[in-house]
Amino acid sequence: MNSVELQSRLSRLKSQISTIIVGKPIQIDDSLACLLAGGHLLIEDLPGVGKTTLAHTLAVTLGLQFSRVQFTADLMPSDLIGVSIFERQKEGFVFHPGPVFTQVLLADEINRAGPKTQSALLEAMEEHQVSVEGETRPLPKPFFVIATQNPSEQLGTYPLPESQLDRFLMCITLGYPDRQAERALLSGSDRREAVAQLQPVMTSNELIEAMNAVKQIFVSESLLDYLQALIAATRSGQWFVAGLSPRAGIAVLRLARARALLAGRDHVVPDDLQALLPQAIAHRLQPVAGAGRGRREQVRAMIEAVPLP
Repeated sequence: MNSVELQSRLSRLKSQISTIIVGKPIQIDDSLACLLAGGHLLIEDLPGVGKTTLAHTLAVTLGLQFSRVQFTADLMPSDLIGVSIFERQKEGFVFHPGPVFTQVLLADEINRAGPKTQSALLEAMEEHQVSVEGETRPLPKPFFVIATQNPSEQLGTYPLPESQLDRFLMCITLGYPDRQAERALLSGSDRREAVAQLQPVMTSNELIEAMNAVKQIFVSESLLDYLQALIAATRSGQWFVAGLSPRAGIAVLRLARARALLAGRDHVVPDDLQALLPQAIAHRLQPVAGAGRGRREQVRAMIEAVPLP
């Protein structure tokens, strides 16, 4: 695809998703930026606000193979990865792949499973492969995990450890719809039926092309200076207990490039960093004691305090 065709496809992507996820343009842009940057997406919110519908809509619209796993307290790692079963006809054990062998894995209510099962996704999310019984098996390309998470104060939840949270490139919330969007939901057709009628806007190969185009987005030296200033602020001890890792900084830059591509630009601007930073880093950081703000509010306050170079 040339740049004009790519922008046309991306515009159609956003338009089609907006017919299902009504009144959430910022969250749609964030979700697409996350996937175009090759990352995994965590959606944290109350039940019933459209987390699962957004994940399913993204998979269908992008033309990707989709699997959904409902995480529960009794879910075992083998239920995700797969298991070897002895087959008499073949006189040996045969590996039966689990639902993780897909292009989009929806880990629904991921924090309702125990830590052992949560950890089963670590290698898949980082290396795009799974090691089972001494053999390494590659996952399909592209591979994304879209996980939903209920608020930690709800019963039956297990907080995700820092190592798991760090695997998610972005964490977003949907929130309640505004009055106009809710009226459209109440008076419209069932959203699950509407998702089933969607047609893919891109193929897997075209999505990979778009992901490669993200890498070509220009980043100036002054923009890198600004990003480093923001990273240094997280490590200063003034805002957070511990700062961002180099891996997190690289992830933020990938997201900024993806956001610029979605906006139709061939370069990153400071607004890209400022707009996505709370969703990209808040879930990785813990505000200092006595901050009096939540994680995202603390990130926004830090952004306001760091001057542009």
